[in-house]
Amino acid sequence: MLLQALIIFLFTVSASTAADWPQHLGPLRTGHSVEKDLIKAWPTDGLKVIWQVSGGVGMSGVAVQNSTLVTLIQKGDKQYAIALDAKTGKTKWKTAVAPQYNNAMGNGPRAFPAINSGRAFVFTGQGILAAVDLKTGTLIWKQDTIKEFKGKVADYGMAASPLIIGNLVTIITGHANGMAIAAYDVSSGKLQWQANFPDSIGYSCPAFLELAGEKQLVIFTGTHLRGLSTLGDPLWKYEYITPYDCNIVTPQLVDGDLFISSGEDHGAVRLKVTKSGTGYTIGEVWASQGRTSIMRNEWQTSIFSKGYLFGFDNIGGAGPITNLHCIDAKTGEISWKMPRFGKGNAIAADGKLFISMMDGNLIIANLNQKQYQELGREKITRGTRQAPTLSDGTLYLRDDESIYAIDVSGN
Repeated sequence: MLLQALIIFLFTVSASTAADWPQHLGPLRTGHSVEKDLIKAWPTDGLKVIWQVSGGVGMSGVAVQNSTLVTLIQKGDKQYAIALDAKTGKTKWKTAVAPQYNNAMGNGPRAFPAINSGRAFVFTGQGILAAVDLKTGTLIWKQDTIKEFKGKVADYGMAASPLIIGNLVTIITGHANGMAIAAYDVSSGKLQWQANFPDSIGYSCPAFLELAGEKQLVIFTGTHLRGLSTLGDPLWKYEYITPYDCNIVTPQLVDGDLFISSGEDHGAVRLKVTKSGTGYTIGEVWASQGRTSIMRNEWQTSIFSKGYLFGFDNIGGAGPITNLHCIDAKTGEISWKMPRFGKGNAIAADGKLFISMMDGNLIIANLNQKQYQELGREKITRGTRQAPTLSDGTLYLRDDESIYAIDVSGN
């Protein structure tokens, strides 16, 4: 147990540097970067595009570590993990990891890569988990998780990004009787443990959070929020059923509590997890559900900052109307809203929100709890669901054709 605790501690303090964005939602999976001295005012001649290179089809995000950029794309009949030089956009390697994946809701890979231990870990649209050498692109190992557990692919494709904890890579996948969370050795790819549940798979990424005084794996399935030990032992559960089992966001800590939200006119809830003896109690601090909810995150994880949550409130069942809201996380009351803002995704750094929009615009706004303050916007991409990646003063974006590097440094 002491060794396990040491491994986890070393992981949390040394997995990345300030200039890295090695996994979904950044270094701590919160959507925040600690970078400072970024852009303060909108340039009179617009944002500087450092480079733009050809990419490929898919909804995977962009991971960066040690000036190496990794993402997943689909070209022709294959899905590839690719690595680019973060400064120049030059291709370092391109490795086929799976056959093509096609889906009515969009073709290609969905999941954000994870970089750790000199490897890039990628998860394909049909549920193949692969480890690739970060320097050379050599395929180290891969596991067809759906085949292994005799499960089936989620309706809209496998979207949960890998999570590295110590020497294990964990993933949410399909199981014969529902879904599973499984942990594999990062070096060998051998299965170390698995936990099976009757839930539908959902599309949320696992989180590693401190709740009730202990580190826990928190998974948001298609029907439940669940807490597990680092060995996969079930600890507690909270039912959260959404139409079409579309629970997508990553659970977030809000002053020691848990925050989750879903679209399809479902809503949001703040939960307190307490432990007494060996049992757990899950209590609602506040809940806002249904057609009048104050926060219905369709696929975008809200950003928590200084007691407030900034996020996208989607009206209706995957409907076209999306507001941008800032809510008081303590009470669940709206502080401000921007009606009909549009569909987008955001990260935070240096007191600002960096928002990539499905209409192709990149928007930068102040992270202000009292009012919406936009610095500016500019059309960059053909449209994307992915939030930007921030590394060393550069934002990285992608669409179905290209990958972009945008200068947002304060220089």
